Amino acid sequence: MGNFAKISALLIAVCSLMCQGCTKHITNAGGAVSVPGPRCIVYKMKQDYSRQVPVELSPDRAEVVSFPGIRDIYLHDGFAYPTKLEDGYFLDNRGIGPQVAFLRLTYDEYSKLELTPSASSLINLILDADPILEMYDCGNRNSFADAEAAMNELILTGKLKQKKRLK
Repeated sequence: MGNFAKISALLIAVCSLMCQGCTKHITNAGGAVSVPGPRCIVYKMKQDYSRQVPVELSPDRAEVVSFPGIRDIYLHDGFAYPTKLEDGYFLDNRGIGPQVAFLRLTYDEYSKLELTPSASSLINLILDADPILEMYDCGNRNSFADAEAAMNELILTGKLKQKKRLK
């Protein structure tokens, strides 16, 4: 098998793995249909970093392994700030995980850069490399008609802590 074929097979395998578990089951006349969608992530931070750009670090927190392009920080007509919830929690709108860190740069400052910075330059801009106190995966975001209201209900009823804890 040539290098191109190996790389193609690897990319297909990785994409397939990434899509597993990110589905919503909708029942219609023909049965259940799986619909991919983002995870509904609720978290609490050591302090409010909601205006700072999030990046994902390696497990040892020594390298930036995932970060947004300068055009990837928007949601609809504004920045993809997390949604403030009850009791100091936030609902993710960017796609963060337990290895998140926040940059010294705000969304506004990041949006004004001419080019997306490199991962190696972003590591020097980390404001807090371990900012999360608690993080929960509440399922497929598309399964909620109003994710904000549903997450606030989980928080107020004490049921958030029954969800899958990521951190």
